[in-house]
Amino acid sequence: MLNRFFIILILSLSSFFFLKHGHSATQKTELIEQNWPFNGIFGRFDKSSLQRGFQVYREVCAGCHGIRHIAYRDLFDLGYTSDEIKSIATEYEVIDGPNDEGEMFTRFARPSDKFVGPYLNDKEARVANGGAYPPDLSLMVKARVGGADYLYSLLNGYKEYPKDFEASDGMYYNEFYPGKQIAMPSPIMDEIVEYEDGTEASQAQIARDVTSFLAWTAEPELEERKSMGVKTIFFLIILSIMLLGVKRKIWKDLE
Repeated sequence: MLNRFFIILILSLSSFFFLKHGHSATQKTELIEQNWPFNGIFGRFDKSSLQRGFQVYREVCAGCHGIRHIAYRDLFDLGYTSDEIKSIATEYEVIDGPNDEGEMFTRFARPSDKFVGPYLNDKEARVANGGAYPPDLSLMVKARVGGADYLYSLLNGYKEYPKDFEASDGMYYNEFYPGKQIAMPSPIMDEIVEYEDGTEASQAQIARDVTSFLAWTAEPELEERKSMGVKTIFFLIILSIMLLGVKRKIWKDLE
């Protein structure tokens, strides 16, 4: 009986010690909430921000991450012209075929092609990144709890390791990432890009723009869907008023 008491006591103390020291690694940090223009029933994308975000993706993110669910011609939604889209597409090569000889071949990408990723396959991606797999970003905003706020917070969440935190080799401290450690170093900083429209490229602005762009890649039909939703609501309101009038007319005649 006494032995059982000591065993329970030791287990209780061990659990308390684990919870106390593991709390900093498991506790969730409140996300940095942003007032996104695409939120809400009347939400719309800021085209200027989307273009800046696309510039950030091309210059900073595209070396490791793809957006395979987006085609080059989808850039029409961002305000790019047909010639600009063709020019962007021809910067990349795709594998096509077979040709008349039954062989595969490479050609310049066309507007109808999906965005070409940085790696040929998952294994090449892992080898190039020390075993860590850089995920595709086209659906990232939809794939994470917190959506755009989470991604924005993550990009701004890199800090020095706290003194009482046990750091792992090759990992970086991020207060918003689960477990507080992430294999990807901070991808952005002030003035890492020079915006073509002259906007000041602060870290916060860069994070906001690339997050807006990835919110668009996750749901490029958002504006069309919301527009249809608003029209449907107005139609149902008018229909309800008409039906109410018909109902009153019928009951008035019956009375």
